[in-house]
Amino acid sequence: MSNKNDFLKYQAQISKTPLLINVKKATGSYVYDDNNKRYIDLVAGVSSCTLGHSHPSIIKAVKEQLDLHTHVMVYGEFIQQKPLELAILLAKYLPVKLNCTYLVNSGTEAIEGAIKLAKRKNRRKTVISCFNSYHGSTQGSLSAMGANYMKKNYEPLIPHHRNIRYNNFEDLSVLDKDVSSVIIEPVQGGTNFEVAQKKWLKEIRKICTKNSIELIYDEIQTGIGRTGKMFGYELSGVKPDIVCLAKGLGGGMPIGAFVSSKKNMSYLSVNPSLGHITTFGGHPVCCAAAVATIRTLTSNKIIEKVESKRQLFLEHLSHPKIKKIHGIGLMIAIELENEKSCNKFVKKALEKGVITFYFLFNKNCIRISPPLTISLNDIIESCSIIKNVLDDC
Repeated sequence: MSNKNDFLKYQAQISKTPLLINVKKATGSYVYDDNNKRYIDLVAGVSSCTLGHSHPSIIKAVKEQLDLHTHVMVYGEFIQQKPLELAILLAKYLPVKLNCTYLVNSGTEAIEGAIKLAKRKNRRKTVISCFNSYHGSTQGSLSAMGANYMKKNYEPLIPHHRNIRYNNFEDLSVLDKDVSSVIIEPVQGGTNFEVAQKKWLKEIRKICTKNSIELIYDEIQTGIGRTGKMFGYELSGVKPDIVCLAKGLGGGMPIGAFVSSKKNMSYLSVNPSLGHITTFGGHPVCCAAAVATIRTLTSNKIIEKVESKRQLFLEHLSHPKIKKIHGIGLMIAIELENEKSCNKFVKKALEKGVITFYFLFNKNCIRISPPLTISLNDIIESCSIIKNVLDDC
């Protein structure tokens, strides 16, 4: 790789073992390196590239917006067509009380905004989240993360954060009238894609309503069709007070959002005014990509095909070294024997032309979260390569 040394020297690294594909281009479900080697992408930028790479509808929308204008003003001052169109679209597909959107730049910023909104509304300090949850890496979202080993070297963090066990009813006793908000992932994105139980969510909703606690859903990975529903809350029908979106919303462009009621959002404009500020949030180019993503998903019935694609993966992923397959929709976690097996698998699969990835908290599983547009042939081909890699390992 001609750029390898410069990459390692001039760009900060997040691990000691980056995958180091020298990307030349990416289209559909494929990434190509500088030698024109083709890789089937089963990660999609960690659930971000909803329609695959360089989808024509997104490229067209971005180019059209570039011809009009890019950034013109901090968020919430000027009326801009694409941010407004996106907010209206989200209100169309979310529950009626989730009708007001604050657009930001990323998932972690959406979480930060949601936590602030809850505190501003009910004047309470305590934030509850789950063990093995991942909500981002800035101070507030890191404080909510459910893994102490990821946090301890960055202390002191924001106080009054507590973790509960996912799908555990006993721990819900902490949801008292001192709690400002509870943050729940409908499917845990950093583990083995564990799905929240409907009864557990219903009990949380009941307690939150009783004690005026803001129920925040982190739908940064589950939102925009990934589960086979437009939003993860639809899996249970249990509705949040605030929902956070990012990743797949932009179809490969950086964007985030937290959505609540108009009444709730009004708290951010008084005492103090400018209670939450973002310069580039609601960037019109990113919003154009998000609008194109949602419109393409809904007009081409892509979400309706997610479950059948999952079943095709399951049908073709039968292998003695696969202990179990977890998740829902196109959130697939392949459980292998141990962490060493997973590390070896990801590297070998990459050599064979298939991109997979790790989980942050569950080291025994391999992440598969391909573009929702992945073809049936690419599913079958990638599964065949996966099984060959498992044979070699």
